[in-house]
Amino acid sequence: MDTGELEAKGRAIIDANRFMTLGTADSDGRPWASPVFYVADGYSTFYWISSPEATQVRNIAVRPEVGIVVFDSQQEPGSDDAVYMAATACELTGAELDRGLAIYLSAAPFGRGPEAFRPPGQYRAYRATVTEHSMLCPQASSEPCPAHGRVSDHRMPVSL
Repeated sequence: MDTGELEAKGRAIIDANRFMTLGTADSDGRPWASPVFYVADGYSTFYWISSPEATQVRNIAVRPEVGIVVFDSQQEPGSDDAVYMAATACELTGAELDRGLAIYLSAAPFGRGPEAFRPPGQYRAYRATVTEHSMLCPQASSEPCPAHGRVSDHRMPVSL
């Protein structure tokens, strides 16, 4: 599989799924993983809604660097269909909130209007801006990968 095919596969994975695993860490570095429903704007901006009291949100407030994985949890064991992302996350405010809610609510299956996601409502809108995409190298096998020299499964950067 060439890089173009791998990148097309990555875009298809993001298009076909609606939940991402969001990895955060608190100020001491303790990890926390959360499945969240997302709406993507392209392949580098992801929006979701959470309670401001959620652990992942409290973690983002002190450490905005996050990890994201999007994958089909029903795939066969041994499949490598996943997109891994490094990103920076934040709560949306002002004009960014208006834009984010317009994108999110246009695709989310919720019957609530934007007022439900503004103070003093119990939920807020968040955005992750991707700084790096990667996928498992399709060349991994029992022989060293000719491109990366590794024998084990390993990620390679992709441009989505």
